[in-house]
Amino acid sequence: MGLKGSKLYSIFTGTCPVCHTGAMYKNSNPYKFSETLEMHERCPNCNLKFKIEPSFFYGAMYVSYAVGVAVAIAAFIIAYFFIGLGRLYTFFVITGTLVLLLPIILRISRNIWINFFFKFDSRKVKEQ
Repeated sequence: MGLKGSKLYSIFTGTCPVCHTGAMYKNSNPYKFSETLEMHERCPNCNLKFKIEPSFFYGAMYVSYAVGVAVAIAAFIIAYFFIGLGRLYTFFVITGTLVLLLPIILRISRNIWINFFFKFDSRKVKEQ
């Protein structure tokens, strides 16, 4: 059994939280910086409106902070304890990791945020 139908599926694939079929983002590549956060107005499959109110995704900033801290802690543990780097180089690894993963952190945060407000509905899934 796959993850489809769980919130994790929508979070990690960037698909609609209701149908898990339609893409939320106009461009699937988060590293196209001019389009990193460009979203469709509605789900192309089930017609769910992604921005349910103006400034809806401001709440994702709080999630982004938590995700960023988790990534920084993971980078610290790997660099300092597993690789054995000194404090200065560990700092550079943490900074570099956060800069490199920024577009992914932003998208994952939005995906987590929207999944707080919607749940999967198997009746809205279209077979492809």
